[in-house]
Amino acid sequence: MDIFAILLWPLRWLIELILVGAHSGLTALGLDFHSGWTWILSIVGIVLVVRSAMIPLMVKQIKSMRGMMELQPELKKIQDKYKGKRDQFSQQAMQQETMALYKRHGSSPLSGCWPMLVQMPIFFALFQVLNAANRNEAGVGLMNLELAQSFSSSTIFGAPLSGTLLESGGNASIIIVAIVIIVMMVASQFFTQFQISNQNVSQAAKESPFFRQQQMMLYVLPLVMAVSGLMFPIGVMSYWMLSNLWTMGQQWWTIRNMPTPGSEAAKKREERLRAQGRWDDHPDNPANKKDREGNPIAPAAPAQREQPMSKARAKKAQQKGKGGQPAKPKPDASQSGKGEPRKDDGAAEGGSSKKKK
Repeated sequence: MDIFAILLWPLRWLIELILVGAHSGLTALGLDFHSGWTWILSIVGIVLVVRSAMIPLMVKQIKSMRGMMELQPELKKIQDKYKGKRDQFSQQAMQQETMALYKRHGSSPLSGCWPMLVQMPIFFALFQVLNAANRNEAGVGLMNLELAQSFSSSTIFGAPLSGTLLESGGNASIIIVAIVIIVMMVASQFFTQFQISNQNVSQAAKESPFFRQQQMMLYVLPLVMAVSGLMFPIGVMSYWMLSNLWTMGQQWWTIRNMPTPGSEAAKKREERLRAQGRWDDHPDNPANKKDREGNPIAPAAPAQREQPMSKARAKKAQQKGKGGQPAKPKPDASQSGKGEPRKDDGAAEGGSSKKKK
């Protein structure tokens, strides 16, 4: 047994426990023991258990991706601040400010990848369960030889769950079923990414480089799934497709009820609440915002645009004193102060009196 199989052994045991438990429950309800649809419904049981356990991680992913898009303007300011500075001190300072920004927003570039990374071992564990069944081998847990043979030979629309598109051997049932599942996998993945990147992003975040990367992933991930679907068995692809459908529905509900402020989804939600007459009293209405003490928070006044100023007006404004009052003009040389005779006037008076004498 290789190291990879040893690492997946506990997960294989857990997958077999859920799969056999669901299959036993379905057959107890009257479903055919060897039917492929009974095994597909058992795979649905795996999806329900795994994805229910991943709900907190999924919510964190949605919030993190939303936060990553929203903080892009601030991240760009940090990058512009240290643009062209390659010394160690500047690079360390930029990294510290960036990490502090991520921490403040509760986001991380890697948090959006965790649901996919967590599910990959499950794909491989289910793949090993099917491979062992194809070799007429019992599993590592509750999957005995009878169940393994039933799982491997069961079919849907004439296509065995262990069949792959690359090894179809011209079997039309395998080709058609595999292509339909691949199309559904790709479509559900594309729509899921589309919901996040186009419906749940504010206009400011759409102008960031991170949004352009998300748009690229919108097409890259479905392409990866399409290529991978050529090699995976129909049973494993069924799990992948069902998991994508779960994700699509979960994100649709989340975006519909908890959209990003300023996004297209938030505008549509406000319109729905207004049509129902619930917006005026709704907590998400900015007019109903309150601080921690329960006092209403007044909406921020819109910032006024600074009017352009000519050079003459700018010079006049600079000459104003403190408090907005114009500075006192300097006394003119031709004018005298109150009660203070000028020396030249006194001298003139003295001269004139001497002439009189």
